[in-house]
Amino acid sequence: MGPKRKHRETTQRQDGSIKEKKVGYGGNDRSGWLARLPDSWVPYVQLARLSPPAGLCLIYFPHIFGILHAAILQKSSPSEVLWTSAVILGGSFFVSNAIHIWNDIIDAPLDALVERTSRRPIPRGAITKQAALAFTATQAAGAGFFLSSLSYPLSQSVLYAMPSILLWTYYPWAKRHTSCPQLVLGFVLAWGIIVGSLAMGVEPFAIGPVGSGVKPRMDISTSCLFAASVIWTMIYDTVYAHLDLKDDLKAGIKSLAVLYRDETKPLLWKLLGSMITLLLVGGTASDMGTLYFIIAVGGTAASLGLLIAKVDLNDSSSCWWWFSNGFWSVGGSITGGLVAEYLYQQTM
Repeated sequence: MGPKRKHRETTQRQDGSIKEKKVGYGGNDRSGWLARLPDSWVPYVQLARLSPPAGLCLIYFPHIFGILHAAILQKSSPSEVLWTSAVILGGSFFVSNAIHIWNDIIDAPLDALVERTSRRPIPRGAITKQAALAFTATQAAGAGFFLSSLSYPLSQSVLYAMPSILLWTYYPWAKRHTSCPQLVLGFVLAWGIIVGSLAMGVEPFAIGPVGSGVKPRMDISTSCLFAASVIWTMIYDTVYAHLDLKDDLKAGIKSLAVLYRDETKPLLWKLLGSMITLLLVGGTASDMGTLYFIIAVGGTAASLGLLIAKVDLNDSSSCWWWFSNGFWSVGGSITGGLVAEYLYQQTM
């Protein structure tokens, strides 16, 4: 099954949003359930990218990886896994809202130069930057509430979350400063594995006080899962970046898509090889069973291999279809492999 092409329609509604998107996730759509909302609500929902909630899912997946991986390592109870997953889902919801709004505030001048994003709420004047900033502050507060709800001490939770907070704040400028913003994005998304592990009471790494003589340590299997997740993000976000390649070139926006252009696919194949190697090494280091290797490693290799082979990077519709469908299969494969391993261990 291949991507279904969407025809761009330029008819605008009274609130300034367009009736249909050329491709998805532009932050300017008002189809489906959004059409039933009051006009005054729509810009806020669009800022938070709640339709479709792709960003929320991509933030939540690494957290689930971390929760399940920690549960396997310490043989946690199902009730603990379910409770922690629910708390982290709530936190991920508010984190997703906050970072999407923050990105739109900083990116508004660049968004105005790109066709797909030029009708987002701030560029089209549906909401002011001041109102958007107040909105993102409320969402950040919501995320902080869920962070404080974890069973781990709050001070330690904040310390572990700080690298993610700082890099999420910086991320909108990464596309101006580096040709590899996908690496920055990959790092902050993969940090969910660290937070998920911590939420289960497992410290994925430790650094002793200066002068204490304690050597820094980090679990090998967690490190491999973290690095694999970084690479996963680099793959799918590079495909996503090809949606706006022509406009990005004109606007001076940097990305791996801009850097590699027609040579992107060889890069993606190399990244996939590295990701699979990391999943294999990490699984071996943590004594994972056959189900993990078949479902998580095999499923990831098949899903991303098919994506890279089939996506037409010169066709925005193809890029969107493979991005929006591909992350489900990969995230589902890794989650499914970890769930299968966890359930198998529960029977032993």
